[in-house]
Amino acid sequence: MLVNEEILVDYGMKPGEMPLYPMDGLHPKSVIISHGHLDHCGVVPSLMDLQPEVFMTPITFDFANALGRDTLKIAEARGMAAPYNYGDLQRMQVQTNKIDTGVEFHTHNYTAQFYDAGHIPGAASVYLESPEGDSLFYTGDINTLDTRLVPGAEDHPEADTLVIESTYFAEDHSPRKETETAFIDSLNDTLDIGGNVIIPAFAIGRTQEILMLLDEYDIHTYVDGMGVAMYKLMLHHPDYLKDPARLKKAFGNASIVKGHRRKKVPLENSVIVTTAGMLNGGPVLYYLNKLYKDPKTKIMITGYQVEGTNGRMAIDNGIIDNDGVIQQLNTKIEQYDFSAHCGDRELKGIVRSFCDNGTETVFTMHGESSQQFAQWVSEEIGVDAYAPANGERYTIG
Repeated sequence: MLVNEEILVDYGMKPGEMPLYPMDGLHPKSVIISHGHLDHCGVVPSLMDLQPEVFMTPITFDFANALGRDTLKIAEARGMAAPYNYGDLQRMQVQTNKIDTGVEFHTHNYTAQFYDAGHIPGAASVYLESPEGDSLFYTGDINTLDTRLVPGAEDHPEADTLVIESTYFAEDHSPRKETETAFIDSLNDTLDIGGNVIIPAFAIGRTQEILMLLDEYDIHTYVDGMGVAMYKLMLHHPDYLKDPARLKKAFGNASIVKGHRRKKVPLENSVIVTTAGMLNGGPVLYYLNKLYKDPKTKIMITGYQVEGTNGRMAIDNGIIDNDGVIQQLNTKIEQYDFSAHCGDRELKGIVRSFCDNGTETVFTMHGESSQQFAQWVSEEIGVDAYAPANGERYTIG
């Protein structure tokens, strides 16, 4: 989102076998990043030749750098062109200002502040106020409910304009405790018959939460992939975690798998938590290649699967593309809603709260139901609401 041709809020990529990158032609003076997921920070290094000021929370800074290096490594391995290089990544490190939530900062005459957004450690909503006094609040990916890993989003300021995500509009989440109970029961059913459980998990947020859940039930787990490195980064920022001691205990009780020891993981009666969360690359493909014909193996998917990813193909069609080989999965496949986003009820509550406090314009984005969400806001709340497409421009005020 580009504000007044000057302030760019988030600049990410769409994951997939062939990642999609955002449009060219932007010349922001300042870049503000809400959190450390690839779809929000993944292409920021490509802007460094413009020498913008960059702002993010300290833990997001660590995540963004780790993901940047990983993106380049994957591009090199696949023989694909990346939108930036290691020099750009280094320049981003130099040009970034690390700002904690709750601390007001200034950039090119704008006043700004990060507000805790829940979602993952360090995730922040962004408040912006222009030199003329017009204000905007961008939720980013937001969750108002506590998870095992992070507390829910905090109170928000008043703002003239609200920009809100739409990921789960019209879809409420089941109570987390119900989801956890069903997940553990199903996992134990598989272990009881001697099967393996593969749990694909996002490296930042989901891996750590699932490890904490499994540890609470004394289920021994092998954990493989980038989620281990992200856990170690999290320990450097305990203030952004709900319970650092419990997180540390969960990883301490798990067996951490390093790449060269992967072949020693017993593929019988084992629970394996591994990246990638959407089955696109990463160690999960190694385990699936070994077990995709095994009817006793269960794949327990724990997050949203973007269209075009292996995870979505597995759910919809029972197949994956494993390094160019199409594999028909004989395994059981289940999907559980461990979402770190607001559900429908919470999204509507945020809009009502802002509009009750004077918000006059709402933009809905980041979701497959953005148009429906904007229509709901317009009809139910009675304020101007829009669902912008990429490249569309709006003038407000």
